Amino acid sequence: MTRQEDLKAISALFARLNDAWNKGDGEAYGNCFTEDADYVTFMGQHLKGRKQIADVHQMLFNGPLKGSVLESSVLSDLQPRFVTPDVAIVHAIGEVRLAEQADDPNERESINTNVVIKQNGEWKLTAFHNCRVQPMFQGKP
Repeated sequence: MTRQEDLKAISALFARLNDAWNKGDGEAYGNCFTEDADYVTFMGQHLKGRKQIADVHQMLFNGPLKGSVLESSVLSDLQPRFVTPDVAIVHAIGEVRLAEQADDPNERESINTNVVIKQNGEWKLTAFHNCRVQPMFQGKP
């Protein structure tokens, strides 16, 4: 696979992830991850493995995130940093828009760090860490 093919495949992975969220499909969302993936939510919970990622997201899609829409910058601005030919780090800005606008606070933008790996010729997420976007610290370090 050439670098251009890898970029296209990684972009398709994030498009599938986004599509699964927007369809409320926890299983499809989980299938974007490796079997042993690590997933840290913006609230600091650590999900371990594809099954737990899928199950927790299905619960969210059926409950508080029902009808929500995920908008992600990675779909328009994919710039992975390849650590090896089969491992890349991808940063993305995303925002979940809740179905009920009245329940949707203005500041829900998050930044996430993703580690993607190529297994058996297919790119999957193996680590994901998400947190809310904050302004840069302006004081002395």
